[in-house]
Amino acid sequence: MADTHAVDCHTPVTAPDITLHTYFRSSCSARVRMALNLKGLSYTPVYIHLLKNEQSSAEYTTVNPLGAVPTITFTTGSEASGKKDTFVLTQSIAILEYLEETFPSPHYRSLLPSTAAARARVRQLCNIIACDVQPVTNLRILRDVKALATAAGRDAESAGTEWQQKHMAAGLAAYEDVLSRQGTAGRYSVGDEITMADLCLLPAVDAAERFGVDVAGRFPAVERVRRALEQVDEIVRGGWRAQGDTPAEFRC
Repeated sequence: MADTHAVDCHTPVTAPDITLHTYFRSSCSARVRMALNLKGLSYTPVYIHLLKNEQSSAEYTTVNPLGAVPTITFTTGSEASGKKDTFVLTQSIAILEYLEETFPSPHYRSLLPSTAAARARVRQLCNIIACDVQPVTNLRILRDVKALATAAGRDAESAGTEWQQKHMAAGLAAYEDVLSRQGTAGRYSVGDEITMADLCLLPAVDAAERFGVDVAGRFPAVERVRRALEQVDEIVRGGWRAQGDTPAEFRC
């Protein structure tokens, strides 16, 4: 069966209506927000407050059964025309890959390099964050760690912070090794153009610093890339301090 969402890269794509379920401090959501900005794709945000457990509501879990963010919805056509088509996608890395394939260069900014080796390096770096760090440091795991600490008679907050620091620092150390020892970095993580790897890195750095990891002191190559990214408007607009649901005290 033909892929109804496949795209001819030589033909400009008419952007669909895009809705993004997001939370301002969600690292996974930030990856997608920044990607949409870099590709010049407008979207309508729907804010899901994770600390209030809005992701567990019956309404939201019909859209995303895992009860996580982000969830992105692409809608083309209209009910009036009888040709309305809706495509819903979860998991941030899958969304990034879909955006890259559906809104490709030269009409949209590419988030993957031109060579197979460089693309593989980008995916390696993405997976360090998305597969090794994120799964063990997300909110659900942190809540479980705190609950286990309380049951064991330990201070929950201290135990949670220790856990986050350990695993976040380990992931950034691996990322740093790739950048500094394997010589892949240019201005950004892989070369002189922003890639998916950078979109995974920056939210991870923000999260690590929130839990007290000294990123600048311990990971100079990561810090250099972070500083370069923070000069890019599309990146800043996708960051956690610039969202509609960001509390006033955290806004930039």
